[in-house]
Amino acid sequence: MILFAPLDYGFMREAFVIAAIIAVPAALLSCFLVLKGWSLMGDAISHAVLPGVVLAHLLGWPLVIGAFAAGMGCALAAGFLQENSRVKQDTILGVVMSGMFAGGIVLYVAIGPEVDLFHILFGNIFGVSPEQILRTGLIALLVSGGILMNWRALTLYSFDPVQARVIGLPVRWLHYGLLAAISLTVVAMLTAVGIILAVGLLIAPGAIAFLVTRRMQAMLAVASAVSLVSCLAGVWLSFWIDSAPAPTIVLVLTGFFVAAFVWRQVRTRRATAGQPA
Repeated sequence: MILFAPLDYGFMREAFVIAAIIAVPAALLSCFLVLKGWSLMGDAISHAVLPGVVLAHLLGWPLVIGAFAAGMGCALAAGFLQENSRVKQDTILGVVMSGMFAGGIVLYVAIGPEVDLFHILFGNIFGVSPEQILRTGLIALLVSGGILMNWRALTLYSFDPVQARVIGLPVRWLHYGLLAAISLTVVAMLTAVGIILAVGLLIAPGAIAFLVTRRMQAMLAVASAVSLVSCLAGVWLSFWIDSAPAPTIVLVLTGFFVAAFVWRQVRTRRATAGQPA
């Protein structure tokens, strides 16, 4: 059957596998990022991993270690500056993100073309190795398991951190655990979608689910389903239209968001029209 023709190629099968692996943890995280207003945090960390990747290459370390260290460094630096200054969080994240990303570019130019910056920035989903799939799968399992085991506590922390602290929840652990999960997920997505487009997977599924439902359990399920379908559909479409898979995935997510927004507007207007004057 022609619809399954992409499965005849090994690199396409591996692309489908790793796309499915990264879809769920990114979607689960996106729900809490949207609820907590941390969408820019995902963007900041995804860009801030670049200097860590370049430094890890210079030191001969695994790139994932450098990426994770840089991502956590960005999150911790932003948190420290927010607690000790009058500047708002979005401004601080913008400064830290742009500074670290610019530092990564300077380092990359300084060491020459030994690091393939294109694949770091935009991903190389058609060139993943079995080791990369295994590593990404372990990270996805760790992040997804941690979120699903603590989703109630994370939900209360996202809506009302003061109340969460009053009832005895470990707010600080939840805070830094969420930051660590973001950093790990960005590291997992480096191979597939790269730094620049990772933010799409960390924001769009949660935003779509937020438009569709108001129940947290349903939101997590909808976001995961939309992310999984979008990742698989994006890879499948990229085969037929000869496009890069990462931006195709994000375009599919954008289409889902527009559809969800229109559906919400139509439903709201119908509900308003049905109310008595």
